[in-house]
Amino acid sequence: MPARIVVVGGSGSGKSTVARRLAQVHDLPYVELDALHWGPNWTPCPGDEFRARVEDAISGGVWVVDGNYTGKLGELLLERAELVVWLDLPLRVTFPRLWRRTRRRMREQEVLWGGNRENWRDALFSWDSLFLYALRTHIGRQGRYEERMTRYEIVRLRSESEIEAWLDGA
Repeated sequence: MPARIVVVGGSGSGKSTVARRLAQVHDLPYVELDALHWGPNWTPCPGDEFRARVEDAISGGVWVVDGNYTGKLGELLLERAELVVWLDLPLRVTFPRLWRRTRRRMREQEVLWGGNRENWRDALFSWDSLFLYALRTHIGRQGRYEERMTRYEIVRLRSESEIEAWLDGA
């Protein structure tokens, strides 16, 4: 198994779950980009500071990273990765996952990155809604990823069964 792995995909595709599992099974450090990006009151980390945090987190040379953030990081992670795992699931799978995860987080008052919590107003009725974000990014991601990923060692997984089968062999 490669020692530098990036797990990318849409919101609700299972990036964190897959990355944590790979890190645990292969005894690699796990880096969650959302934890490095989000501050209190859902304040995003400024681009230069975020990039410095990510570079520091991957400086050890072995890691599993989950998340996209190519708008702020460019090709930083992709260029350093030995393997890119692309979770390319359809919206009919990711939307129900997002709904279940968001409901659970709100019901349990789960504290997320930067001390933040999800709430109904922001989750459903805001322009920054995770559901609107997932829809907007899903539409354009496929073509951009297909073009970008040709330069890297990639595993593209398109269903929950493909993900499980690949993880069982990883």
